[in-house]
Parts: sequence; structure tokens; C-alpha cells
Amino acid sequence: MVWVLLGPLAVQIAADLHLSPAQKGLMVAVPVLAGALLRVVNGVLVDRIGPKRTGAIGQMIVILGLLAAWWFGVTTYAQILLVGLALGVAGSAFAVALPLASRWYPPEHQGTALGIAGAGNSGTVFAALFAPGLALAFGWNAVLGLAALPLILVFLVYLAMAKDAPNRPAAKSLAEYAAVLRNPDAWWFMVFYGVTFGGFVGLAASLTIYFNDVYGLSPVVAGYFTAACVFAGSLVRPIGGALADRIGGVRSLSVMYAVAAIALGIVSLGLPSAWLALAAFVPAMLALGMGNGAVFQLVPQRFRAEIGVMTGLVGMTGGIGGFYLASSLGLSKQYTGSYQAGFLVFAALAALALVGLTGVKRRWRTTWGAAAVTTARI
Repeated sequence: MVWVLLGPLAVQIAADLHLSPAQKGLMVAVPVLAGALLRVVNGVLVDRIGPKRTGAIGQMIVILGLLAAWWFGVTTYAQILLVGLALGVAGSAFAVALPLASRWYPPEHQGTALGIAGAGNSGTVFAALFAPGLALAFGWNAVLGLAALPLILVFLVYLAMAKDAPNRPAAKSLAEYAAVLRNPDAWWFMVFYGVTFGGFVGLAASLTIYFNDVYGLSPVVAGYFTAACVFAGSLVRPIGGALADRIGGVRSLSVMYAVAAIALGIVSLGLPSAWLALAAFVPAMLALGMGNGAVFQLVPQRFRAEIGVMTGLVGMTGGIGGFYLASSLGLSKQYTGSYQAGFLVFAALAALALVGLTGVKRRWRTTWGAAAVTTARI
């Protein structure tokens, strides 16, 4: 919820701080990029000090950051970027949640289990639904403080209920972590997740601005439209994981890339009404959300012993994809007068990911897929 909080608040923040389209794009992209880079840090910490302790540290940083922003106030562009850096720590929680869940389940249930854990993305719905209205009533700076309240509650529940799995792998040296990058499959997973999760979180952070700017919707109504898109993408992540468990991650991911490329291509044409745009964004978010689940049905099968660092690396590229989309939409608007070029390029990236997946699927199925002594499907 708080990772993308600046997106739903962006219209009000931009009005008060007099931000250009490029500055708005960078503002909503900074938390995404910070979360991406910190996922690698969390991936290493998960393997060294355990998921639960790593998660507790991250939550405390986010809570204190939000309370400090509320207490002292945010009055400049530089300060809102600093808030974005603190919110990035929330985005890095992905690299804690997935290993925490993954280590409790056998390979044939990884897609479903990690899909459910990853459905925490649905928190972005709450940001889109409630943040603009609360900002209208109390001011956007107050929303930063209000957001800390549910975080404190969740933090207490987490401390009481979260448990590290007993089969935690031994901590590895940094050289061993780097060794993962010598495996080409690691890079493929990073690319694939950069498109699926990057598309999801980039749109979640940007659509309120888009609907307000292009179709003249009020910040609150634009938030509702964004919430509908985000709800679609986050709700189906467990479904995407379960479907991948049933028919194989490669097959389900192939369909999802094709749907996302087509839907974003349609958006890039410039649709005449907000409702038509919504009708195109929803299938795109459905495909990207299900694709997130499908990617992480495959990752634990290939890198079970390195799931902590792989979650960090793959999650990092997902966040970088989101940073690219959110910032490029702002740059596209600033320099071309339209958002369409940004959408068209990302549609092309989805199509290229489909081509890459088609190229590796045979090797995956006949090497590490065939060697797996499980009922999991590739």
C-alpha cells in the first residue's frame, strides 16, 4: 500500500509543489527504483539473518520515515524524493515475504503459495481508493502520517505470527551470491519479471496521473479508476501461480505476455474516453498480475537453494521495470505532449519477452525441468 502511495497523491502533491510532468514521473518512480535496489540487500539479509528479522527491520524504517515526514512536513521537491526513498524500503519487503513463504512448501505448490504471498500487491488498491479522498479532507501530508497507523498494526501482528521455516539454507558468502549471476537462467528470470511486475507496479504508480491528465478526471475519481485496474492485477496473482502449477509456468506466461502486449498496444493508440482506456488497462493488468505468479512458480524450481538471493535479484529487476515505465511515461508526456510512446515501448518489451521465453522453453523442459524429482510442471 505505502510503496506506491505517492502515485495516488501525485495530483495534489504536484499542484502544491508546482511539478512538471517529468518531475511527477520521477517522483512516483523513485520509490519503485529504491524498492528494486533494496530487494537485493534484503535478499542477502534473508539468507544471513533470516526473513523474519529482515522484515522487522524494514517495517520499522518505513514506519519511522512516514511519521517523520508527517511530523516535520514536506514542502520541497527534494523532500518528497526523500520520502520516496523511505517508501522504497516497503517495496523491498517482497524479497522477505516470498522466501518466508517459499521455504514452507514443496515445489509442486510453489506457484500457489507464492501467488498468495505476492497478492500483497493488492495493498496498492487501498492506496488508490483512499489516499486521494483522505488528502482532499485532511491534506496529503496528513495522509503520510495516517498511513503509518495500519503499518504499526501489521507490524505487531507480524512479530506475533510470522515464523522462519526450520529448513533455512546456510548463509552463503558474497562470492557465492555473485555466482548465481553466471547462470543464464537467472538473467532470463530477471528479464521476464522486469516486464510482468515492472508493468504492474509502473502502471499502479502512474495511472492516477494519467487518468487525471488525459481525461480530466478528478484526483478521487482517477484514484477509483486506478484502483479498478490494480485490483484486477493483484487479485489474480494467486490464480496465475495456481494456473502455472497446473499447466506449467512457461505455457501460462506465454499467453500472459501476448495479452499484455496487445492491450498496451491498444492503449498506445490513444483511446477517446476514460472508460475505453479502463477496458484496455484491466486485461493488461490481469495478464501482468498473473504473469507475476507464473514467474515465481518457476524460480523456486530452478533455484530452490538460492531462493533468497534470487528473490532479491528477480524482484530488483521487476522494480527497475516499474521505475522505467513510471519515469518514461512522464518523460514521454514532457517531450512529446503524449503518454502514448511510453506505452508503445512497453508493449514492445512484452512482445520481446515472449520471443525470449519461446527461445528458452525447450532447454528448460529438457534439462532442469526434466531432472526435477517432483510433480511440478515447467
